[in-house]
Amino acid sequence: MPPAPITMFIDRVNVKLSAGRGGDGAVAWIRLKYIPKGGPCGGNGGKGGSVILRTNVNTPSLEWFRNRKILKAKNGQPGGPNCCTGKGGENLILDVPCGTLVKDVETGEVLYDLVEEGQEVIICQGGKGGRGNDSFKSPTNRAPNQYTPGTPGEEREVELELKLIADVGLIGFPNAGKSTLITSLCDVKVKVAPYPFTTLVPNIGYILNKDMSRVFVADIPGIIEGAHRNRGLGLEFLRHIERTRLLLFVLDASGIDGRDPASDFKVLKKELEAYSPELAKRPYLVALNKIDDDESIAHLAKFEKEFPEEKVFFISALTKEGLEELTAAINQKL
Repeated sequence: MPPAPITMFIDRVNVKLSAGRGGDGAVAWIRLKYIPKGGPCGGNGGKGGSVILRTNVNTPSLEWFRNRKILKAKNGQPGGPNCCTGKGGENLILDVPCGTLVKDVETGEVLYDLVEEGQEVIICQGGKGGRGNDSFKSPTNRAPNQYTPGTPGEEREVELELKLIADVGLIGFPNAGKSTLITSLCDVKVKVAPYPFTTLVPNIGYILNKDMSRVFVADIPGIIEGAHRNRGLGLEFLRHIERTRLLLFVLDASGIDGRDPASDFKVLKKELEAYSPELAKRPYLVALNKIDDDESIAHLAKFEKEFPEEKVFFISALTKEGLEELTAAINQKL
């Protein structure tokens, strides 16, 4: 099923899924001139279609499901005369992005974690077709007049939750230059502007190395103090870096918004710890961005004084200064 054009980023949706019902068995009789005694010839019903989830790398979000709350596979057709089996119902195959969690709405249990391209799982099994009267004939029951109806297909309400799969996750305050950095590192086009909260949805791109290997980078909307208490947009999208192997703290060294990178680093680590202690223990790198600004020198010195143990990369995402060293460090960490 081809994905619809993306108009907004949807990463969580509830949907009711229903497999098709099996077709009823048929009651039919042979009535031919040269077969005087005839006999039963009712065929079995066809199997109902199943609901299948399939991962597709060309599906960027769950936006297709946004206005489709009930999805149903096709029913099986009833059996026919001359022992003809009814046509099976067509399976409903739904494409989802890689990194989709399938949860049971009632229990919250994670049913499936779909991470590999082309992975398929049957969420709702189609119903079985009923038996026609031909299947009931026997030496002692030569003219059976019974049949069985098809069984209903399985129904289930599930929550689909997307967690992006990337190697590196960018962490930083709004206006720290994460969008500019992912544009420079990955050569992707994302919205860049000189004001906070430019990024409203996660972006993902990849660094193409000289050996043609790829390092996927995820940029989430900026985190602010109190994000773990649902302030700003950070909490809503922090789950998109839970799968990353490496975190990259992007700090604004220019101090243009009245902040300094040392304080920002403390706040970001505190917010990560409050959101997920496991995520806070993930390997990380620190990049001080906007060193092309004249005001950055004092902030760089202060940061090094407060965090002498940290290996810091001084970069300018705008001019691409220091990005080669940062890319090398990312590959080495991974």
